[in-house]
Amino acid sequence: MTGGNWVAHPGGDGVPFTVNIRQSSSELVKDIEDFKVCTEQYYLHVDPAVEVLATTEFPTVHWYHSTNGVVRVPVIWTKKWGHGRVFYNALGHHNDVFDVAEAWELMKRGMLWAAEGKREAVRKGLTIDEFKTDRKMF
Repeated sequence: MTGGNWVAHPGGDGVPFTVNIRQSSSELVKDIEDFKVCTEQYYLHVDPAVEVLATTEFPTVHWYHSTNGVVRVPVIWTKKWGHGRVFYNALGHHNDVFDVAEAWELMKRGMLWAAEGKREAVRKGLTIDEFKTDRKMF
């Protein structure tokens, strides 16, 4: 449901890296610029249906994946699940990452956006009935 799977965190905790904001139509990233953090940098497998809002570059730390060259891995994204909204943010292994103003702002915006999804679905009269099926889906 979240749209991604954790693979590794090369270098463990305390890795300095840049979060690259991907400008899009999403209001969640409006007026937010790239920023630096020092925390665990997650190498993730990501659902192609997500809307990527921010990425980071690997490798920062030399490890087995380094021979693949530079790759961009999503850090923050949104997606839909039924009529619901999913906001994922890989930052926050420690609370102090939110001392970075941009990280804190993105977390607040994302959580509010996800929470407002229910109100929107109710306002539009949407229900889960359209997703019911007797077909095996997993």
